[in-house]
Amino acid sequence: MRKATDYVPRQAAELITEAIADTRVVVVNGARQVGKSTLAEMVLRQEKNGVARFLDDPVTRAAAIEDPVRFVRHDGLMLIDEVQRVPDLWLAIKHLVDRDPRPGRFLLTGSARLLALRSLPDALPGRSETIELWPLSQGEIDGAPDRFVDAAFAYGADLRAAPSELQRKDYLARTARGGYPEARRRESPQRRQRFFEGYLSDLLSRDVKQVADIEKAGDMRRLVALLAAQTAGLLNVNRLAGELSITAPTVRSYIEILETVYVIRLIPAWSPNATSRAISTPKVIFVDSGLAGYLTTGAVTDAALGGRLENFALGELARQLTWAHTPARLYHYRDRDQYEVDGVLEDNAGRVVGVEIKAAETVRADDFRGLKRLQRRLGPRFHAGFVLYCGTESLSFGDGLTCLPISALWTATPSA
Repeated sequence: MRKATDYVPRQAAELITEAIADTRVVVVNGARQVGKSTLAEMVLRQEKNGVARFLDDPVTRAAAIEDPVRFVRHDGLMLIDEVQRVPDLWLAIKHLVDRDPRPGRFLLTGSARLLALRSLPDALPGRSETIELWPLSQGEIDGAPDRFVDAAFAYGADLRAAPSELQRKDYLARTARGGYPEARRRESPQRRQRFFEGYLSDLLSRDVKQVADIEKAGDMRRLVALLAAQTAGLLNVNRLAGELSITAPTVRSYIEILETVYVIRLIPAWSPNATSRAISTPKVIFVDSGLAGYLTTGAVTDAALGGRLENFALGELARQLTWAHTPARLYHYRDRDQYEVDGVLEDNAGRVVGVEIKAAETVRADDFRGLKRLQRRLGPRFHAGFVLYCGTESLSFGDGLTCLPISALWTATPSA
């Protein structure tokens, strides 16, 4: 088994352990280089009779291709890393767990959303659980609680965070560094840029080809750059198609591919009802803010830096939703009257928490404009509205409205 170095404890570890206890097949999906293999091995070490198979090894992969049924036979938990490399294993695993339904049979990792891969012959409904692994969160990096979502629904606008020592330049530095473990090990910006350069080239030349045949890889590369230039902006397919001189359906298919291989994530638009004036266009964020920053090196306008910081904060929220105890979903809000809220969290009870991200170190009453609009429209469903900013203090701005340091995303906790 490979040796884990500089291991950072992951929030997903507990989720995987819990799933193994009652589920036959557990799948850990996520971007390349986010630490899936390391995490899976750490979990496997806690199991008796566990065995690991790594399909990036040519001999191991050849054995899996030659005889997939024999390859998956094992009494304990079997880890198969990068399982999408041998699609025939999927049917062999399904056959085995259908006849032996004990939990904790397989722990699979993949660098793409496996069920979206056209090469996979069948899904495993009722037999598997998928856990998404994002790049490192700020809470994982700092050893902090990472519980803003739970705290926001627990306390509402009464939520407060400890005074932050971080300033705008510190948040922007965190945004540029991102959360890929390998990128974080590289001290200088130049060395991190070399990592991102190789990462993107490898991903577009290898992972994308597992999802679809792309005739013009250059178009895909230019699309990624255009999306990074409007980080956390609304997805305008027709504009992108015009700039790339390709068709809108092609752009849509490329967007789907980039989601499948975990480069970007679409945040759907939120609407209070079917007859509202809300705009239905999704917002695009990059799974890793560091990769987005690499693609826009040199863009130092306030709008560009604000977009990066919004991408960073929304990415932290999206990560937390994978382990939060409060079942909630992330949206954005914008209407035809130019009111907008960067992030809208809605729980299963219909309670709404609005989150606005500001790159300034001070907060003005006008920064709550979009949140107040939501508050008026939703009435009692509006649970709280927060402006997250680059300042240090937590302050009330009226009934249901509060400003917090951006660091509250990872330092806030629902318990005293």
